[in-house]
Amino acid sequence: MLIGNVGIDPDVKYYDRDQAVAQVSLATTERGYTLQNGTQVPDHTDWHHLVFYRGLAKVVEKYVHKGDKLYVEGRIRYRSYNDKQGRRHSVTEILVENMEMLSPKENVESSHTDEKSSDTQSVPPKSLSSAEATDKNTLPF
Repeated sequence: MLIGNVGIDPDVKYYDRDQAVAQVSLATTERGYTLQNGTQVPDHTDWHHLVFYRGLAKVVEKYVHKGDKLYVEGRIRYRSYNDKQGRRHSVTEILVENMEMLSPKENVESSHTDEKSSDTQSVPPKSLSSAEATDKNTLPF
């Protein structure tokens, strides 16, 4: 599980029969501190590559934006690939299974007013799992 801030707007792609995959960078920060001898240890930020599938990806596309605070649960996936020059690259991803939006409702609404259309949209879900997002009988909003 991770709690952090979204670094970029989601990159969403659609494939096979309206299925989606969304990718987001999430920053988590370990706060700095002072050692007993007075040495200052600065904040340390790590960046994580999150991957959302199917219904949860569609929820991310609609409601998650740069700067939003998220709580996510998932599993780590390691993969590697060769680029066009034949160099090997390793990638570590978090395959998100559950997500909770932690940004206050008023912050989400005020920072994304340019995206609202003339019809009224409902408030995004506070917490949503991958299974709930893919169930056609359960609407995520």
